[in-house]
Amino acid sequence: MSDRGAGQAPSRVTAILGPTNTGKTHLAVERMLGHASGMIGLPLRLLAREIYDRVVRQRGAASVALITGEEKIVPARPHYFVCTVEAMPLERSVEFLAVDEIQLVADPERGHVFTQRLLHARGRAETMFLGAGTMAPLVRALVPDAEIVARDRLSTLSYAGSKKLTRLPRRSAIVAFSTEQVYAIAELIRRQRGGAAVVMGSLSPRTRNAQVELFQSGEVDFLVATDAIGMGLNMDVDHVAFAGLRKFDGRRTRWLHAHEIGQIAGRAGRHLRDGTFGVTGEALELDPDLVEQVVEHRFDPVEAAEWRNARLDFDTLPDLLRSLTVTPQRSGLRLTEPALDETLLRRLAQDEAVKRVSRSRGALMRLWEACQLPDFQKTTLDEHARLAKDIFEALTGRRGRLTEDWVAPRFAALDRDDGQIDQLSARLSGVRTLSYIANRPDWLDQAQSWRDRTRALEERLSDVLHERLTARFVDRRTTALMQALNVRGDALAEVAEDGEVVVEGHVVGRLNGVDFRIDRGGSALADRALRHAARQAVTPEIARRLGRLAAEPDEAFAVTPDGAVLWRGAQAGRVVGGEPFAPKVRLLGDLGSAAARERATKRLEAWLAGEAGRALRPLRRLKSAIETGTLKGLPRGIAFRLVEAGGVIDRREVERDLAALSQAERRTLKEFGVRPGAHSVWLPGLLKDRARGVAQAFVAEAAGPPPAPGLGSLADPPPSPRQLSAFGLRAVGRFTAPVEWLEALAERRAKSGGRLGDEDLAALGVSEADARALLAALKTPRAQKPERQGRKPAPVRDSPFAALSALTAPEPAPARRRRPRRRRTAAS
Repeated sequence: MSDRGAGQAPSRVTAILGPTNTGKTHLAVERMLGHASGMIGLPLRLLAREIYDRVVRQRGAASVALITGEEKIVPARPHYFVCTVEAMPLERSVEFLAVDEIQLVADPERGHVFTQRLLHARGRAETMFLGAGTMAPLVRALVPDAEIVARDRLSTLSYAGSKKLTRLPRRSAIVAFSTEQVYAIAELIRRQRGGAAVVMGSLSPRTRNAQVELFQSGEVDFLVATDAIGMGLNMDVDHVAFAGLRKFDGRRTRWLHAHEIGQIAGRAGRHLRDGTFGVTGEALELDPDLVEQVVEHRFDPVEAAEWRNARLDFDTLPDLLRSLTVTPQRSGLRLTEPALDETLLRRLAQDEAVKRVSRSRGALMRLWEACQLPDFQKTTLDEHARLAKDIFEALTGRRGRLTEDWVAPRFAALDRDDGQIDQLSARLSGVRTLSYIANRPDWLDQAQSWRDRTRALEERLSDVLHERLTARFVDRRTTALMQALNVRGDALAEVAEDGEVVVEGHVVGRLNGVDFRIDRGGSALADRALRHAARQAVTPEIARRLGRLAAEPDEAFAVTPDGAVLWRGAQAGRVVGGEPFAPKVRLLGDLGSAAARERATKRLEAWLAGEAGRALRPLRRLKSAIETGTLKGLPRGIAFRLVEAGGVIDRREVERDLAALSQAERRTLKEFGVRPGAHSVWLPGLLKDRARGVAQAFVAEAAGPPPAPGLGSLADPPPSPRQLSAFGLRAVGRFTAPVEWLEALAERRAKSGGRLGDEDLAALGVSEADARALLAALKTPRAQKPERQGRKPAPVRDSPFAALSALTAPEPAPARRRRPRRRRTAAS
């Protein structure tokens, strides 16, 4: 209720201030339930719903009302009101009143509402304001009679530094500041760690609660969220990782303030359990001074509260606009910047039709109500202004309210649950707008009916959105398997540390990685008995190992040149095909559920694709440039041949293209790491040991033995160009020769004037006969030589250009007759 009248005992006002995890909200709810009636204002609809459900469990649905902008659940005689701060029905008198997150008085968008509650909202017996410790000086200045109670955090918060996304500890919350970034991180967590729940302020309470339950139940161990989790949402988070440190605050993109980082980081650790925070992804390491502020909860005090005149003048439209600019006459308050409602009012005040209608006090009040419609759909200002104008015209029209003809088409457009996540989210935002309107009985005909219909539609869309989010960002089979493994962890006792599998004191086989090899028995019957017993002993352990493998970070894996994929040093799979950046891996063994094996296989393939991208980076860059069109013309053709051959080609194949390259095109190829040599064109970056090892793993399954390193004889049938490229070799006649060796051969020939001496042959490690054969095979056939500069290429026969050339060609000069040479006689 508002300020108390004369003759009434003053309400006891208490400010409970302190960092996160001090139990402030819990205390306020308990205090409220200790009174016969009470009201609590919360900063988020999600948090209001959480507290409402909690109070309903203790007092029953008939005693509790939920009032937010989009939702009203008001029983006949409620005793307790759980509301968003903006929706608090202050005309109701209650014994206890509380406002949470009171430090939002400094928020540019909503601060003036919190300031009004701080100055004027009081319970009959007790009033409580909850917030950060930075509010203490301002509360003393604005509410002198308030008792300030400082509370310490129940657990410690420490800084854990920077960690890769794939190495974050379980029970982590990753915080991002855009929907796109939230989705990208959740997708990566799904691929690498099994799945993640998603929490954003734009989600409906039903969707948000379902997603949080995924995390709270342990079905997933990671939560990806916006900074909405900083506003008191209670979850069992052990670590908070910032994926970014900049956010768009509605006006501009800026760095997070220290107190904002502290508010979000404080979600880590609950009650007496300690928590940690850090950065991940592309976020920079936090400054040590900033870390110290967050850990010790020392932030700059709030200097002033946002304020806007609450006593508006509705006599005329200019008077209304003028009353919004009245400045506060009190220290500690500052006039807030125009909020969305004021911006809409000033825009609509320029509309002639609106000015014509807004001549009465009642019409002006209707106009102000229409301008206060929240922009849940985040549309443009013009679109939102049109919607507000439509509502105002309906409210001031002949019927005096919105009719079914107005709301029914809008509802019908939203009444569908097909589409993807973004489409469902957009529809839910539209439903929130209709819910807000339906919760204004003075605005809409049959408001209760529309409230029921919009609530049912919101619940249906929320459920579908939860299903879509879960299907996209959670591998349900893998997470179910992980839960089963936690239950059956005692099976480890039957598998020794060295991999020996023991049944009833007898060694029956050995487990290497995820591959189980059973010992043979004395008979077929004994073999079957051993196999059955061993499977009972090994299957739970293999399931556990498959789950661990699927969740391991990249550092746990390696690949050998013979195509073996290792996990913690033991072979877990083998490369069986595909391309370096889309590999196929066969998981060893046959035990374990199909879902667990598939997940482990995909993890190996995902790691191998990433390792190939890192080791074969020049080849990946070249392939990407071809696919995206970055390379065009002759460079694209040369690059395509290089990619097809695995990074090494014979120069003679592209000699004409190389001769025709411009200087800019040559520089472009050089920037992509392409090196044209005397005999070959290749990517030097692929000749490094790491790159060769990865490339050879993809050709290990090729037919025939692998080529020998160094100068050797060409096998029959000959290896493919890709197989040779993986070893840094090229086929030259009847030889296979290293690319760099061929360039050394060319360099020595050039220095020796075209001939190779004994010293050159010895340095190259080749016999004279083999050198001659190699040089003969390296000669460029005349048909492959480039055209001389200035000579026009012959037109293609039977083409129109050939006919045109014949018509326009000048008459050939008569051939000069050569005089016969005189035969020289012996006398001459």
